[in-house]
Amino acid sequence: MEEQREALRKIITTLAMKNEEIQSFIYSLKQMLLNVEANSTKVQEDLEAEFQSLFSVLEELKEGMLMKIKQDRASRTYELQNQLAACTRALESSEELLETANQTLQAMDREDFPQVGACDAARVTMAPAFRLSLKAKVSDNMSHLMVDFAQERQMLQALKFLPVPSAPVIDLAESLVADNCVTLVWRMPDEDSKIDHYVLEYRRTNFEGPPRLKEDQPWMVIEGIRQTEYTLTGLKFDMKYMNFRVKACNKAVAGEFSEPVTLETPAFMFRLDASTSHQNLRVDDLSVEWDAMGGKVQDIKAREKDGKGRTASPINSPARGTPSPKRMPSGRGGRDRFTAESYTVLGDTLIDGGEHYWEVRYEPDSKAFGVGVAYRSLGRFEQLGKTAASWCLHVNNWLQVSFTAKHANKVKVLDAPVPDCLGVHCDFHQGLLSFYNARTKQVLHTFKTRFTQPLLPAFTVWCGSFQVTTGLQVPSSVRCLQKRGSATSSSNTSLT
Repeated sequence: MEEQREALRKIITTLAMKNEEIQSFIYSLKQMLLNVEANSTKVQEDLEAEFQSLFSVLEELKEGMLMKIKQDRASRTYELQNQLAACTRALESSEELLETANQTLQAMDREDFPQVGACDAARVTMAPAFRLSLKAKVSDNMSHLMVDFAQERQMLQALKFLPVPSAPVIDLAESLVADNCVTLVWRMPDEDSKIDHYVLEYRRTNFEGPPRLKEDQPWMVIEGIRQTEYTLTGLKFDMKYMNFRVKACNKAVAGEFSEPVTLETPAFMFRLDASTSHQNLRVDDLSVEWDAMGGKVQDIKAREKDGKGRTASPINSPARGTPSPKRMPSGRGGRDRFTAESYTVLGDTLIDGGEHYWEVRYEPDSKAFGVGVAYRSLGRFEQLGKTAASWCLHVNNWLQVSFTAKHANKVKVLDAPVPDCLGVHCDFHQGLLSFYNARTKQVLHTFKTRFTQPLLPAFTVWCGSFQVTTGLQVPSSVRCLQKRGSATSSSNTSLT
């Protein structure tokens, strides 16, 4: 009995759910009927407006062409009437001269005939008829104003509703990723003169291959593109890849998206490892500020950390997801923090090969600031540039202003203005560490050495602050300067 009751309950529940689905579908159908009515009215109004616009254009063309015919007729009539009047006057004058001359001939026995005859002969010679052109100044042919609209009629007869545009095809061979910019090029499979604009969508991802249906990052939209290419500039490549897709639109409807493509966006991405920072440095993601009271706050945080068993470093933040294999584990903590006068913090990602580039902007009022790289073995009391385990550029605004390159406690004074934003380029295999004015890409200094251990980005600040920018590609201008061999570069052995 209980089983039958349970079976009946299930059937009732299933039927009730089906009824809800049917009701929802009925509502959807009713809504569609309303939409059909509204949309058909709209497209009918649009069609009438388009034809009215076409009629207006034809009417304007007709009026203009009729005006041209009337103006041409008036001009020809004027010329011919003037010529006719001149001919009529010349003919009347000639007839008078002929009559006078004939009368003179009939009176040859007159004594004054020689004088009168000579006078009449001169008048006849100067008759207007001899100066008159007997060729019409204008033609009566109006064929140059005739029209043949056979081709236009065919075009009008071929008028039809706008077709849905085809999906564009993205040309990967012509597309380019460089200098934190992406230039995407596409084409239409068939020529379509009705295309009004294109819509480009892109999003960041860490997954290679075709875009996945579910992604954490939303599609970013760029509308109103008139050409079959577009360049995205000023991008931050904080993920490994970017997905792209394009669709074509005419004035009525948008077509399907192109097959999406995935482009690799290689760049050096890291964060600051708060667990390595000096207690007087307040680290917030990629920003650092020197805090004279930071030690007391850090002591409290350290005690809380000991109680919880893990640090609140960005490395262990749930938002970070799975760490990169090169990302340094949170091994520095407590006793391994930089201390004493080493106001230092390290990046969290190791450099063990390839080329990498990042930028740092520091507060100009900072009393001391340094940027460079260091081996992970850099001691907690050691300052950047004062041991063989670190290389850096150092700005000192305390007591005496100086701008220097430092390594192994050797110093080279740099003869260049101090920029407010520095670019750092590290070519691990070539043993090159170059510093640039990030705005002008002027080379400030280059260390040439052989790196024997993986490196970490390193920073130091005293009584000031700085902001790091990562996710940057090596700029093309930097690559060119490196290939040419900058005249300002020097080896670390030249430091004194």
